[in-house]
Amino acid sequence: MSPGHSCANVLTLAYQSLGVVYGDLSTSPLYVYKTSFSGKLSLKEDDEEIFGVLSFIFWIFTIIALFKYVFIVMSADDDGEGGTFALYSLLCRHARLSILPNQQPTDENLSAYSTEDSADTWQSSLLKLFFEKHPRFQKGLLIFVLLGTCMTIGDGVITPAISVFSAVLGVQVKINQLHDNYVVIVSCIILVGLFSIQHHGTHRVAFMFAPVVAAWLLCISGIGIYNIFRWNRQVYRALSPVYMFRFLKTTGIEGWLSLTTVLGVETMYADMGHFSALSIKIAFTCLVYPCLILAYMGEAAFLSKHHYDIERSFYKAIPEAVFWPVFIVATFDAVVGSQAVISATFSIISQCCALNCFRVKIVHTSSKIYGQIYVPEVNWILMCLCLAVTIGLWDPNMMGHAYGLAITTVMFVTTCLMTLVIIMVWKQGIIKALTCFLLFGSIELLYISASVCKVAEGGWIPILLSFIFMAIMFTWNYGTMKKHQFDVENKVSMSKMVRVPGIGLIFSNLASGIPAIFGHFITNLPASHQVLVFVCAKSVQVPYVSENERLVISRIGPKEFYMFRCIVRYGYNDMQQENYNFEIKLVSAIIQFIEIEDSVPEQTNELTIDDGRNLNMEDLGQSQHTLKLNWSHSEKNCLPFSCDGQQVQDESYKFESFQILRAKELGVTYIVGYSYAEAKKSSTILKKFGIDVVYAFLSKNCREPDIMLEVAHTSLPEVGMVYHV
Repeated sequence: MSPGHSCANVLTLAYQSLGVVYGDLSTSPLYVYKTSFSGKLSLKEDDEEIFGVLSFIFWIFTIIALFKYVFIVMSADDDGEGGTFALYSLLCRHARLSILPNQQPTDENLSAYSTEDSADTWQSSLLKLFFEKHPRFQKGLLIFVLLGTCMTIGDGVITPAISVFSAVLGVQVKINQLHDNYVVIVSCIILVGLFSIQHHGTHRVAFMFAPVVAAWLLCISGIGIYNIFRWNRQVYRALSPVYMFRFLKTTGIEGWLSLTTVLGVETMYADMGHFSALSIKIAFTCLVYPCLILAYMGEAAFLSKHHYDIERSFYKAIPEAVFWPVFIVATFDAVVGSQAVISATFSIISQCCALNCFRVKIVHTSSKIYGQIYVPEVNWILMCLCLAVTIGLWDPNMMGHAYGLAITTVMFVTTCLMTLVIIMVWKQGIIKALTCFLLFGSIELLYISASVCKVAEGGWIPILLSFIFMAIMFTWNYGTMKKHQFDVENKVSMSKMVRVPGIGLIFSNLASGIPAIFGHFITNLPASHQVLVFVCAKSVQVPYVSENERLVISRIGPKEFYMFRCIVRYGYNDMQQENYNFEIKLVSAIIQFIEIEDSVPEQTNELTIDDGRNLNMEDLGQSQHTLKLNWSHSEKNCLPFSCDGQQVQDESYKFESFQILRAKELGVTYIVGYSYAEAKKSSTILKKFGIDVVYAFLSKNCREPDIMLEVAHTSLPEVGMVYHV
């Protein structure tokens, strides 16, 4: 994301962030007190309980939201991106924890692939060595990241339901005879409308919603100040941490079990790619934080004099003269609150695609802010799940328990990953990392333990949703990796064949070697095109790859083979779709590659040879494309390309370029392989179910790579092949 660094741009983004990032957080006063006192915990005349809950809210909000996220976590951005995947990406780049296929040393030359120049400490070296020697822990870390990811998606289901339902439920304060059925119907209508406008994009939604959140924050802070002066001016005493310990000592187990609803601050970090870290920090510290603290203090002051109004404490605390205007703003803000987690879910799903855990259509809705996206399939799935939760539960207390478990789990995952980042990326001592983990992790574990006890009262919802999403992600990742492993182990050699006019583009998942699907193709049709280009689209562990570094061109075999490889590199937040004519840019890049290749002397200090006999020439700066020279002589038995029966001996790049342009004029054929994975007969029942049922279903119903690249399908042979994994 490159929003610019001027003051006006930062303030504009800070204003927009109100409508996307803080909508969820700003709606929390609607249900926090109600959910906290939903169990056996009750208010007594001495106000110890209400002051204790307020003390917990203030200090958790300050320690977790302000200290952890604003001051620490948001500094660990991945080129402006936030969320659990951003932390995982940082660890992958610095500690080589990535299990993505086709990772190459040349990827580290990307401008976005920057790492700290400081030397490793003994702690960071020890951790890196541990992960290198124990690959199982690398997979375990991926599963742990997927857990946080799936809980975030679960939050994207629960938050819209509880925010909208709690807001609409307030109308019963004035209309007592209104049945809950009508509240559910109105809530569902609002949710359908919210998800229906997502295709307009985050930037348009943000400008519509930002005034609503700003008005809401000013309203609740003003009402909070009013309630403090009218009902209890001593409420400020609850800001002392002493009241937290008194609360737990007095209430015991019931007080501990009431700690199930926390403030959803993870969206601040997850939505960072939609805006910028500085703009989000400014909005939080200058407006969101003080307004919410005043709102909670005012509601506590009201409850200290109205113990029996806990079920509708927020709306009962609103002065009679402004009730209906505030109710309307609250309803609109509840809709805005849902936008934060919806945007975060879109970002998470986009990053999942780069990890080979999903394959869905991703639409970029802004030409200026690159991180603003829309995922159609996920949008409608979220809508259906939100409607199911709203209709199925009805009870905002149960929704609150589900929300608490989801958000605290995500926060704990972030804390654990942040601990590793402090040691392995920032190269800080283990004392600082453990201090961070013990301070934040202990608080989050306290809330998680209380939420786990409420599994039967709504906490099962995020667990079930996370299990389903994790099963889908892990199965897709496992099947994709097995298919790639099959390709690597079954590379084919070029044999004698007939060369037909034109250029053949063979799409594969391999960044080196000749894929098995091509061997299957020439076995059934022993002919290939005059010019062959193996195209591999892959993701790298950076958020974005610039256009001038997108393509990596290399040669396969001697010049007479007329065989090339093109690797198309994308960051995990890049749109894997080319809006230009792909074949024209590809041919142009190959010709530029040939020109530079021919001008480089055979002996030069600027070329380095690796184990695969690859000559790297990315730093010459003579082309708009990242070029990689590669001579592989492993296929010496292949016949050279001939033209009109005469063997070509001219080594001039002009002749070779002419032949390629001529082949381009004769036509370009896209050869796409459709592979189907099947479990071996000796596989376990679980593996057969995962590969033959779940992965097969996902493969048939997900988008294929050629559709995502949107190549011109003038002629498109399809090669089918079954892999036994």
